[in-house]
Amino acid sequence: MPPKYDRILLKLSGEALMGGQNYGIDTEVAAALAAEIKTVHDLGVEIAIVVGGGNIFRGVSESAGNMDRAAADYIGMLATIMNAVVLQDALEKADVFTRVMSAIDIPELAEPFIHRRAIRHLEKKRVVIFAAGTGNPFFTTDSAAALRALEIRADIIFKATKVDGIFDADPVKVPTATKFDRISYKEVLERRLKVMDASAISLCMDNGLPIMVFNMREPGNIVKAVSGDLSIGTVVTTEDKL
Repeated sequence: MPPKYDRILLKLSGEALMGGQNYGIDTEVAAALAAEIKTVHDLGVEIAIVVGGGNIFRGVSESAGNMDRAAADYIGMLATIMNAVVLQDALEKADVFTRVMSAIDIPELAEPFIHRRAIRHLEKKRVVIFAAGTGNPFFTTDSAAALRALEIRADIIFKATKVDGIFDADPVKVPTATKFDRISYKEVLERRLKVMDASAISLCMDNGLPIMVFNMREPGNIVKAVSGDLSIGTVVTTEDKL
């Protein structure tokens, strides 16, 4: 099936790189993820990735203790850079050219984020990995994903999770939870559904940028999502497109 989208932004949590571990990075999981991304890349799709850092450190987690929130968030940004470099290594071992672009200056590991340069990399069919969130404390990597997707003019954000989409309750805690096939940005905000944080949802709503939430643990789902298979997840869009 041909891809439905020309340019996508894939939002990955740091936890996606943990595998079965409680902490850190499982390089085998990174390699498997890189293989899935390569399959999509080989279809001619331009791919940008925003990766979180929750497998190492989260500014709002218990591990941050009573640290100053801004300091804790900067440590979280460093964690995303570590994850981005791991993912870059896995992708390049799969023969996919990549660039890591960071919102904070760390030239030994990544290029500075310049949106025109990012677009040029994508046009040259390089996978671009955005690290360090927005470069500002108090903003999550969800907000970074929405911001970067708009800056590079992505067609859609794919939010890769460990569940099969968006539900009216936590499906892990409530087995009878109902899955939405499509839902509006407004309803996500009104129901306070934990899809992405409110600022990210609002940014997408204001600019009409669709979001698809799907389970990345199912092999082949990234390819299905890019091909427009809506059965594997939930699409967040405007009310007139429901």
